Amino acid sequence: DDPKVSLESKDLWEKFHGLGTEMVITKSGRQMFPQMKFRVSGLDPKSKYILLLDIVAADDYRYKFHNSRWMVAGKADPEMPKRMYIHPDSPATGEQWMQKVVSFHKLKLTNNISDKHGFTILNSMHKYQPRFHLVRANDILKLPYSTFRTYVFKETEFIAVTAYQNEKITQLKIDNNPFAKGFRDTGAGKR
Repeated sequence: DDPKVSLESKDLWEKFHGLGTEMVITKSGRQMFPQMKFRVSGLDPKSKYILLLDIVAADDYRYKFHNSRWMVAGKADPEMPKRMYIHPDSPATGEQWMQKVVSFHKLKLTNNISDKHGFTILNSMHKYQPRFHLVRANDILKLPYSTFRTYVFKETEFIAVTAYQNEKITQLKIDNNPFAKGFRDTGAGKR
């Protein structure tokens, strides 16, 4: 096999990246927007694959939003052990993975260090980089002994926040996230 992975909604991700993407983290867990979605090709149609996502610290700093921009505010807080999020359809055949967009929309971000739901625990005001992993294996139990192919899309980097700091990011989320439609300006009396 010779896997190729591409990021879905790349242009939307690039718009966010240009402004400095922020993702809200909550105690109860919050989904990401834009969502982590990928197209995979070049897999062996008959072999089984496990697809995973993890989110790792992008650098060793904590940040603050000051004068309308992000700046370094000191050394990073210690990170929680990072959890790999295994795509719920894993393991599946190359043929199955290649048929549709692979979406990690169920992954949730939290700042609750005693989280029991398997959410990804992040520190607020820290920068993170999601990573997509592809493993040719027919059983989750084989993961520790398997070769990981890792794909990083720089434009998916984000700063974890408990509330949006940059109003341009807030607006971009409202304009593009179908679940934020309640925040859109619907005009006078229109439902």
